[in-house]
Amino acid sequence: MKAIETTLKGCFVLEPTVIPDGRGYFMESFNKRKFADAVGHEVDFVQDNQSFSTRGVIRGLHYQRGEHAQAKLVRVLHGEVLDVAVDLRPNSPTYGKVETVLLSEENQKQFFVPRGFAHGFVVLSETAVFFYKCDNYYNKASEGGVFYNDPDLAIDWQITEKELIISEKDQNLPFLKEALPV
Repeated sequence: MKAIETTLKGCFVLEPTVIPDGRGYFMESFNKRKFADAVGHEVDFVQDNQSFSTRGVIRGLHYQRGEHAQAKLVRVLHGEVLDVAVDLRPNSPTYGKVETVLLSEENQKQFFVPRGFAHGFVVLSETAVFFYKCDNYYNKASEGGVFYNDPDLAIDWQITEKELIISEKDQNLPFLKEALPV
């Protein structure tokens, strides 16, 4: 596994070793020891989540606050998404900065988003199956979010506004300036 740290300290793009043959391919999608070596510390993942979405669906930008904060290791099993992380750590030199990564079933890349970040994605293919590991259990009372189209973030979602499908909840998230602290 190759780990590439992004412009946001603690966020990594992980490129697994894919071994193709005449039958298809094999890859180790997660190895706790190799993952810890790659990101520089152990992460104890306790919950796996999966979603299915159609083209234009935006899920996010979401985070968990306080003792329920979550780090996530995300990947795409089918399709293609633009994955987005926003640094919400108040004392970080990259506070309010954005990192985007194209994740697909073809490139097999994974994206590690540590605690203290908002996370979201948009589906660029006709459909996508999105999978992620979390290091803390979901807690509804600790939910936070940032509006996907906050002008201060200036995220290029790589899809036209008329194609977007956004839940009512996500349409009503606050701008970064008004978001609850992590």
